[in-house]
Amino acid sequence: MRLNRVYLDQPLQLNDRFALPADAVRHLVTVLKMQAGSDIELFNGDGHSYRANLTEVAKKQVTVTITSQQTDDRESALQLHLAQGISRGDKMDLTLQKAVELGVQQITPLFTERCGVKLSAERLQKKQQHWQKVIISACEQCGRNRLPLLNAPIQLNAFIDQQIAAMPSLETLLLLNPHQGQSIRNLKQASQFTLLIGPEGGLSDQEVEHLMQKGATGIQLGPRILRTETAGLAAISSLQVSFGDF
Repeated sequence: MRLNRVYLDQPLQLNDRFALPADAVRHLVTVLKMQAGSDIELFNGDGHSYRANLTEVAKKQVTVTITSQQTDDRESALQLHLAQGISRGDKMDLTLQKAVELGVQQITPLFTERCGVKLSAERLQKKQQHWQKVIISACEQCGRNRLPLLNAPIQLNAFIDQQIAAMPSLETLLLLNPHQGQSIRNLKQASQFTLLIGPEGGLSDQEVEHLMQKGATGIQLGPRILRTETAGLAAISSLQVSFGDF
């Protein structure tokens, strides 16, 4: 039977006994109606999972005891970095959630020319905190014991400069380009890729041209136009089939 999973931002070890945070208590007791004696699975991003027993259950407090530790490696050998143009509403949440389920190890939200999302510094900070919660929730659901890295949102040009500084070549920086792109099946074998996806409306012609001039590799996903929340997930899936663990 699959155990309910809870992420905790704290060290965990065998035989630890402690009270769960309020949000976890609310979910386990109020929503799931769990009773004392039930087992759950804890993780903190260190690559392990920890089976824990609910030793004391009250309306506003749950005490657990860790009874076993396991190393469950559910990470793909293919290192995938999704650089996603920030989209409106819950589209960004959907993209992050599914990207985590599909095995992405790193995510960078991008501000681009056609990005319709304008955020003050305070709202941007809250948005990052919200996105982090989406990632944690996705890990709880899909069984990953390591959290993908969520980078701070950045302007596209600054992101390109970062990539140039970090890599000898931008050949593994993949850009959806229906006019100059190749099939993912034709890509050279590699252990890591950075996938750049535009927001609603896509990247501008100038942005695409700049990326191609810098050495990015154009790819195609068939003759149809895909929404921003579809494009990245389709590309990630294709890369996992060709080079990863699908």
